[in-house]
Amino acid sequence: MKLITPSFYKNFKCIGGACPDSCCQGWEVDADEESLAYYKTLSGSLRARIDSVLDKDEFGNTIFRLADKKRCPFLNQDNLCDMHIAIGGEHTPYTCRTFPRFINDFGGTREMGISFSCPIASDIMWNLTEDFDFVSEINSQPPSLNEIDAELYFKLLSYRKKAYSIVQDRKLEINKRLIRLLDYAAKIQRELDDYKEYASETDFFDIFNHPEVINQEWTEKVKIHNINPTFPNDKICENIAMYFLFRYFLTAVYDSDILSKVKMAVIGVLIPAYFGNDAWTIHLWSKETEHSDINMERYKFELRNNIHLSVEALKKHLI
Repeated sequence: MKLITPSFYKNFKCIGGACPDSCCQGWEVDADEESLAYYKTLSGSLRARIDSVLDKDEFGNTIFRLADKKRCPFLNQDNLCDMHIAIGGEHTPYTCRTFPRFINDFGGTREMGISFSCPIASDIMWNLTEDFDFVSEINSQPPSLNEIDAELYFKLLSYRKKAYSIVQDRKLEINKRLIRLLDYAAKIQRELDDYKEYASETDFFDIFNHPEVINQEWTEKVKIHNINPTFPNDKICENIAMYFLFRYFLTAVYDSDILSKVKMAVIGVLIPAYFGNDAWTIHLWSKETEHSDINMERYKFELRNNIHLSVEALKKHLI
């Protein structure tokens, strides 16, 4: 399998209990089938402790029921994982083993990156001075089974390469690059399907008030948002847009919705411009949005349908 990662990917190191916003707090963790099968082989107090906190969410997924203050039931007073300490990190749930990494498989190619939802990863990408570039390697893993449209996938690769070049065209200011990116995405979207943007009229700022709150600090940031956007420097904006293009653009192979993926990149730049000009703000946004099924499904609907997130409406935030 071919593995593609950002060039800075291997620079990430978890700082464990010293983390200012632990990934073991605030959201539920799914207990995947492989991990559950292993836990059934355990005995004694750890097995009893695991069994005592297993629950079902509203979607029927098996989860670990959170303790007070939305803390994982295995997160100890030192902000370290008791399960990790007892049986090793390789036996913690899949989410715990991989976070803050995301993985997208496309047959013989796997793309992996780190998410803004981790404050350490957020700092890395916010402060990145070199190009947001990529490296590839071949490993011994077999291709993943898939039913993707190969013709569409290879078109998307070409489209994304062009999108990258637009975002990284430093002859232009970042706002002009993002306007070009929106126009480009709208053009290629018209080749795929009829994209209507007027089924929702939720106010622009209300879009960011999520139904599921992971960290109340995000709610407060939305409440006291800037009236006019104050953008970070062009390089930071470029890094944010590149992250969202890398993470989501090729997933259009499943729904043919390129334009929404590009809108995500533009809105990613607007997040610090309106809600706080620092790496912490984009971290909070990512954690609230990218790691909540409820919030993400609502966000996807608004991206596709909201008149205030139409191409022309988003351009007005960039002028």
